[in-house]
Amino acid sequence: MDIIVNQELKAYIDPLTADEHDALERSLLAEGCRDALVLWGNVLIDGHNRYGICIKHGLPFNTVQNTRFQSMEDVHLWMIEQHLGRRSVSDFQRGVLALRKRAILDARHAGEQEQLRRESAGEAALTDAGSGGDADTPPWDPAPKVSRAELAREAKLSASQVTMIEKIHSHAAPEVIEAVKTGAISISAAAVVASLPEEEQRAAAQGGKEELRQAAKRVRESRRKPRAAPEPAADDAADAPPAAASADAGELDSLRQRVASLTAENQALRMELEALRARLQEASV
Repeated sequence: MDIIVNQELKAYIDPLTADEHDALERSLLAEGCRDALVLWGNVLIDGHNRYGICIKHGLPFNTVQNTRFQSMEDVHLWMIEQHLGRRSVSDFQRGVLALRKRAILDARHAGEQEQLRRESAGEAALTDAGSGGDADTPPWDPAPKVSRAELAREAKLSASQVTMIEKIHSHAAPEVIEAVKTGAISISAAAVVASLPEEEQRAAAQGGKEELRQAAKRVRESRRKPRAAPEPAADDAADAPPAAASADAGELDSLRQRVASLTAENQALRMELEALRARLQEASV
């Protein structure tokens, strides 16, 4: 059988890193290809890396057909399910896969609802033509969309993480997304950086890990509400406004003058008292 490698399917899931690919190659060379490659007809669905390594080294492999697929959407959903269950997939990758799954299911539900609407409209037209009466409201409920909570639970993430990954996926520059994938920046920091204009995102990413972190820090600090300045204490002349400091200085000079005046009066009274004592002593003699 000639196996067909669909490049779109091969790229649908993030490729292995160089280290991961080398580790897989060593494993296959040592133990052989133990897991069968999954096919849909002649199209390779799962096992692209194993298939490439086996062809390169002439290693034997087995294949298995998945006969449940009816469309490429079914293939995508199956691939997503397989990778969501693997421990080697990062949090960011799981979030992106979950978002892809929601997009597929939402589109499928919308298509089903449109089909139901058309069928109901056709039945209503036949009813009107046959009876001349008004048709009742079409008896269907809108198909439920995948909630963020369900998305988070399936991807083994928190709802806030899903929100941040959704923001990164929608607004982050490719360089920032790549930085998240490589672990150069956290999901939370990348979501903050994604709020910047794309040119600023690219510049931060080109500056490396530290510049990305600093960019996130600047955005966070700009969002914080400025704190109200504390009122200066009444006796804190150093921190007082110029007008208050001037008033305090004038009051201090006035007090100093008052102290000097009282000191002079006190000295005069002492002198009068000494003179009175001297007169009394003379009178007694």
